[in-house]
Amino acid sequence: MLLDTENSVPGVTTGKIRSELRTIGTIWRTDGGKLNPNAGDLDVTAGWGHAGKDGVTMPGKGKIVERDYTSEERAAIKEGAETLGLSLEEAIEHLGESTCDVYLNNIAYWKNVPLKVWDYHIGGYQIIKKWLSYREYELLGRALTVEEAREVMNIARRIAANLLLEPVLDANYQAIKNSTYAWPTRED
Repeated sequence: MLLDTENSVPGVTTGKIRSELRTIGTIWRTDGGKLNPNAGDLDVTAGWGHAGKDGVTMPGKGKIVERDYTSEERAAIKEGAETLGLSLEEAIEHLGESTCDVYLNNIAYWKNVPLKVWDYHIGGYQIIKKWLSYREYELLGRALTVEEAREVMNIARRIAANLLLEPVLDANYQAIKNSTYAWPTRED
């Protein structure tokens, strides 16, 4: 359910967002002002993608700034981690020791995309980077819609929620592995 973007996930993408996810992937202006989509604030021009041979979209370098978590971001992670039965250190271990600000352009960016969320791959592709590569203004021919800008936030939150499930999933796997039936061999 977390990786099915066609369905909303209460506490992750809709409703009261879980505290550890609330600060992840929020969109900001560099000057702290209000975003204005009509002024080009949602144009993806940071170099995430470009046209390759035969119209194939090629990924670009884009612009990310890796940084330490702010005290507010750490506090949110700590609060949410406690409800998941994790320590702050365990949560940070699963999200990444640092976080990133991911730029659309020189004016707007998604704030606090934890490093392991940013680096998350499915099918050989870095999810958020791949998504951005197809939405470069030059390729898409338009700015992102407000809903599309929110989608990056929701993708980041879905991935973070998935990463924070790893301890429970690992424990479940071990419990199942330890209680499997040992089939007799032909020699028995």
